[in-house]
Amino acid sequence: MADSFHYSSEIVQLLIDTIPVLCRSKRDVILFFQGAGVEPADLAEMAAIVRNNPNSISKFDISRDLITKINTRGDSGLKVRREIIKRVVEFDNFEHCWENDQYKAKGLVASIREAVNKKDSFTRMKQERDAERNERVAKQQVERSLAAQKRTKLEAINQRLSTLFMMDDKPQERGKLLEGVLNDLFKAYGIHVCEDFRRKDPDSAVVVEQIDGVIELDGTIHLVEMKWLNSAIGMGEFSPHISRLFIRSNASGIFIAANGYASTVVSECRNLLNQKTLFLCSLQEIVLLLHRQDDLVTFLKRKSQAAIVGKNPLLEILS
Repeated sequence: MADSFHYSSEIVQLLIDTIPVLCRSKRDVILFFQGAGVEPADLAEMAAIVRNNPNSISKFDISRDLITKINTRGDSGLKVRREIIKRVVEFDNFEHCWENDQYKAKGLVASIREAVNKKDSFTRMKQERDAERNERVAKQQVERSLAAQKRTKLEAINQRLSTLFMMDDKPQERGKLLEGVLNDLFKAYGIHVCEDFRRKDPDSAVVVEQIDGVIELDGTIHLVEMKWLNSAIGMGEFSPHISRLFIRSNASGIFIAANGYASTVVSECRNLLNQKTLFLCSLQEIVLLLHRQDDLVTFLKRKSQAAIVGKNPLLEILS
């Protein structure tokens, strides 16, 4: 049985004291409970005494007996308990009471109303707390589910990236696959991505420019270039990326390379920081980030801040 569905001891005593003064006769007390839906089996004993030997019992005895029986019932008595309370708190015609009981009846009904309102207030507060708790639990469950989905995606991306290290005999295919892997990595962290962006000549539809990826980070568009060469990136590979940046007024740049950068590239990149935000990443950093399942957004922001504030376009984040 759920105790919260039953009358409290305070309500029990108030009902025992109140119902008899609302009813003129013992028979009226029986009719009050009968009208509230009390089971005939619970009424039988008191009804028989009222019929056969009314002087042996008082209205308060009847009220105490029936309230006690009703309050010990489980869910089957819930409707009756609510109806009794409803009838008492809505009682407003005290002229039907004995004249000497009218003020007492008004006071007792007011006391029950106050007790019920207080209980209702606690109930509402509990319901609000429960609702907040349920909302919090639901939110946590969603967050755990999303975190699990993200871990699964990152594990799959990590596996795909690992297979690329065994494709030395297929450099072009590996380079294309790398673009897909890294773009999926950006997506897994909720970074807006435009993959393999191609700008065409409006008249001939010929592709005049191709960018491996375009992302948005802190409200700024970043052009992303990815290269998997067997040697360090030189100016020949780096210059086209610079050109694409400078024909766009508010774009920043990210370059990701598998085997590092020539010193001339790092020096040129540092010089360009006076005009453009541009930073360099290594594939090793991405591999280690995936192994740790660190936050990619935080990683990219640290690299960007190092470039802007520290004039360091090649901050290595390996741990």
